[in-house]
Amino acid sequence: MTMTKAIRFYEAGTPEVLRYEDVEVGNPGSGEVRLRHVAVGLNYADTYFRNGTYPIPVPNGMGVEASGVIEAVGEGVTQFAVGDRVTYTGFLNTLGAYSSERLIVANALIKLPDAISCETAAAMTMRGLTAAYLMRRIYDFKAGDTILLHAAAGGVGLIVSQWAKLLGLTVIGTTSSEEKAAVARAHGCDHVINYSHENVAERVRELTNGVGVNVVFDSVGKDTFMGSLDALKRRGLLVCVGTASGPIPAFDPVLLAMKGSLYITRPALADYIADPAEKAELAQELFDHVSSGRIKIEINQRYRLEDAVQAHRDLEARKTIGSSIFVI
Repeated sequence: MTMTKAIRFYEAGTPEVLRYEDVEVGNPGSGEVRLRHVAVGLNYADTYFRNGTYPIPVPNGMGVEASGVIEAVGEGVTQFAVGDRVTYTGFLNTLGAYSSERLIVANALIKLPDAISCETAAAMTMRGLTAAYLMRRIYDFKAGDTILLHAAAGGVGLIVSQWAKLLGLTVIGTTSSEEKAAVARAHGCDHVINYSHENVAERVRELTNGVGVNVVFDSVGKDTFMGSLDALKRRGLLVCVGTASGPIPAFDPVLLAMKGSLYITRPALADYIADPAEKAELAQELFDHVSSGRIKIEINQRYRLEDAVQAHRDLEARKTIGSSIFVI
């Protein structure tokens, strides 16, 4: 057994339920590797596991995304070797990323190209693969289409806006402050709406000459749901990719007909990387964009693992901009 540090929690609740503890890590079993983490991703979805929005058995680990170096491989692992640099993201199959070292199934891993550091990988694997499927799988975008992107200065938002510009799209972003608006503009947003004092749907109609947008990417949920519907053009698509303000309210589907025969979807990354071939294709496209500099990944917050409580407080207080990681 190897002793390592990890964040665990024993009940759902506020950030204060997170505990920094010593844990034991054994030898990898069949199909597993032992991975020494270099950096760990900090994602808003982590708070859903912690607060019970995503119910899981407790006690349990925290976090689903990290990158590092393989220390040992178990029986049957042929696609990876000791010393390989890898990254991963997932859902229940990768829970426990907030740790210095861990065991993990090899089929969850993605080998890193030399041009991408472990810190960059931890800041972009979940966010980047999410952006990849949003841009390449959800809608058949054509140059000239317009999107509304909530939380445009968030980790996913900054990647989506850059990718959208590569596809020739017009990007309208929303933020809560002028500081975040400046960041969003620097990463490709053509227009930024400050939702703290502007009516988003009305402003979108002004910017689109009354037409509305093709697609809305809404990671906020309850507080923005109706405004997102009102910002869409006829037969537009609302993509609900998160619920930072709470779950969207129940509604009668006839509402979609009344507002222009609209569509709505609530996708999950896990379903777009479940097929190994599709995951590899999305990862390769993402890595190519980042390696070439077409998409830039900026890490704006770095925390120590033992500071997980403060990191979650910052997330929920919306104090973070762009990507955040734990450095091991």
